[in-house]
Amino acid sequence: MAYVQRHMEGLIQTLSKTFSAILVTGPRQAGKTTMLQALIEKESAGRSYVSLDDTKSRILAKEDPGFFLKLHHPPVLIDEIQYAPELFSYIKIHIDQHHNPGDFWMTGSQIYRAIDGLQESLAGRVAILHLPPLSQREIIGAPCAPFNTDIDRLLAERDRIAPVSPTAMFARICHGSMPEALNFSPVALDTYYSSYLTSYLDRDVRQFYGNIDWLKFYRFVVAAAARCAQLLNYKSLADDAELDVATVKNWLNILEALGILFYLHPYSNNVLKRSIHTPKLYFYDTGLVCYLLNMSSPALATTGGMASALVENFAVSEIVKGYQNAGLRPSLYFYRDRDGKEIDVVLESDGKLCPLEIKKTTSPDKRLTNVFPVLDRSPLPRGTSAVLCMADGLSAFDRDNLIVPLWML
Repeated sequence: MAYVQRHMEGLIQTLSKTFSAILVTGPRQAGKTTMLQALIEKESAGRSYVSLDDTKSRILAKEDPGFFLKLHHPPVLIDEIQYAPELFSYIKIHIDQHHNPGDFWMTGSQIYRAIDGLQESLAGRVAILHLPPLSQREIIGAPCAPFNTDIDRLLAERDRIAPVSPTAMFARICHGSMPEALNFSPVALDTYYSSYLTSYLDRDVRQFYGNIDWLKFYRFVVAAAARCAQLLNYKSLADDAELDVATVKNWLNILEALGILFYLHPYSNNVLKRSIHTPKLYFYDTGLVCYLLNMSSPALATTGGMASALVENFAVSEIVKGYQNAGLRPSLYFYRDRDGKEIDVVLESDGKLCPLEIKKTTSPDKRLTNVFPVLDRSPLPRGTSAVLCMADGLSAFDRDNLIVPLWML
């Protein structure tokens, strides 16, 4: 399998000149180790590599972290650092004594376990990045460009990226974005996701969160996937998964900690008091959603009842990936109030609020923009809006309301 160059590579090389430690978090199989090993080949520092997935290395790191760092002396890449939080204080001592930028590269699949320990021990000494699965820009070799509605940037981008038909877009959505499965056939892809769930999720869930009934947990993950791009309703999810609400909240935290899903929170302020406060749920990888919901082909995804939700999940996750790959925190929200007014995404960019509507249509209607003025009551000015859809090219209703095809995200 050919290596797909990741947008985060340059950022890591830059940060390695300033920070002594860099932690790359993200779900298993997202390509964290592969990316860092590719960067090691470009280095002249002779960086060593050790994985705490290896039982012997993990035991040594936990029982004698000082000797572990003698054996694996910096510069070093330590894979799956969350397995041995005992290392953190020893890494801190080494950094404080030597102050060498780039000494420690680390990965962590248990995102919050890795971050919590490092932030406590290495505050101010570690740069923390999140590597999601592949973005469509990485897959096609387009440059990193976190999405915004600046028309000059979009016009320049339009000629660099080949247009994609709605059928091909749904094929992308169904295939997903896991690096290892990028060129798999549909049959192999089905096997990949089955193995991914049982080999990685099952193992991590049991190891870190106790002896959870895997069949119940799997049923819960399916029920969560059926609610992608929807308001999070704990009671409804609990009923469908035949669980209590407390368990659902705990298991959602597990999926978030594993980098499987994320939330979009509602935009609100003191003026927009009628906005709701419930987040919406999204998966980083739409291929996993399609597998869980038995959508084995783009045709099924296109015509099924989840089509609009899949398109929205894909668009939001691509925007989030673009910002994360650039090392930026995405300022993304959605808007919905008690009067039924709704905006799929509110992007805060350059001190402005840019409303985005996401549709699977190829020919959007300008009436989709009628709700956008609700943001005019916000303290921040409203910026250029956009309808993200299956259109064949960049267009506009007028200078303030653009039509942006999904393949440009």
